[in-house]
Amino acid sequence: MERLRKEYPRGTHVELVRMNDPYAKLKPGDTGTVEFIDDTGTLFCLWDCGSTLGVVYGEDEVKKLSTNTEEMSDE
Repeated sequence: MERLRKEYPRGTHVELVRMNDPYAKLKPGDTGTVEFIDDTGTLFCLWDCGSTLGVVYGEDEVKKLSTNTEEMSDE
């Protein structure tokens, strides 16, 4: 999981490529900001549409748009 945390640090802007969840309201092209990655590799984002649904490593896919870690504070 450390590799994922280095690749997608908090504040990284991402775009959803695909989600393997028929009930998710997120759709390809939705964008968000990485908040954290848990110990199972689930990437939790604050999606621009208001969702906080996690992206499951190996099941779902996001692509990195930019890394702006300065924008996120460590509150």
